[in-house]
Amino acid sequence: MKYLLVIVLVLVVFWIWRGKRRDELRGAQPPKAAKPTSSPRIATEIVACQVCQVHLPRSEALPGPGGLYCSAAHRQQAGG
Repeated sequence: MKYLLVIVLVLVVFWIWRGKRRDELRGAQPPKAAKPTSSPRIATEIVACQVCQVHLPRSEALPGPGGLYCSAAHRQQAGG
């Protein structure tokens, strides 16, 4: 039983020493460069509905008399 305890203690000390050594070796290596993004993001213009002032992308807005609207109902409400 005494020898088993000594063996376990030696293995634990070896495992801790090996982990610290591995961390030191990793720290000595230069850091890896970050991967570039696959495609650049394009900014989208945000506009407000003339009736309810909800903000939405220009690509989703509906043109009408007096500006842009968030839905056909608001476009009709404005008189278009």
